[in-house]
Amino acid sequence: MVLRNIVKIDQEKCNGCGQCIPACAEGAIQIIDGKAQLVKDVYCDGLGACLGKCPQDAITIEQREAEEFNEQAAHEHVQSTKKASVASLSCPSTRPMQFGTKQPSEIIAPKQKSLLTTWPVELKLLPPYAPFLKEADLLIAADCVPFAYANFHQDFLKNKILAVGCPKLDDVSLYRNKLAEIFRTQNIKSVTVVNMEVPCCFGLKRIIEEAMEFSGKHIPLHQTTISIKGEIIPNKN
Repeated sequence: MVLRNIVKIDQEKCNGCGQCIPACAEGAIQIIDGKAQLVKDVYCDGLGACLGKCPQDAITIEQREAEEFNEQAAHEHVQSTKKASVASLSCPSTRPMQFGTKQPSEIIAPKQKSLLTTWPVELKLLPPYAPFLKEADLLIAADCVPFAYANFHQDFLKNKILAVGCPKLDDVSLYRNKLAEIFRTQNIKSVTVVNMEVPCCFGLKRIIEEAMEFSGKHIPLHQTTISIKGEIIPNKN
């Protein structure tokens, strides 16, 4: 054991997005139980190439006693993990899955009308001063939710103004700043966030909470999580 620099991952801040993994050439970080974790001290060179890739600022460099970095061991580890499924090294949101084919009796349903009343719906395109936002009940949904949850319009969109986004693919600071401006100026009555069950998707709620804090507003916030099989996951709270 030697005193050296080594990566530290804050498990409270980490949302399991997996963006740090490709940045670590030594394969020292993996997603385990939905969180990024340091696999072994010997695989981490302590140089911090992963730091700038974390959108949650969950990764830092600390100095502590640890096993010395072993370049050969790290190389062998990388080679062995390449033989495993690529999906196991990345965010669960990118893992290919198939749920089988729906039988005709399962998909026949009365034709429903769209309950969408405003445009645009993409949060990054939504003007903060759009008149329809004034005193609105705002629905913020992850991009995948309307595809996964069949009754999205009736159960969530009815009587709400929609904004959709993806914290994994878009600029979270843009989301935060825009929402803060909307909250500050539009007297929003309530916010409902609907996200998928994959770890990176939970970042939506945190972004909304931070935007409320920046705006100085306290707005009722409700969260619903949808499973990748299109079912509502009961709230544990």
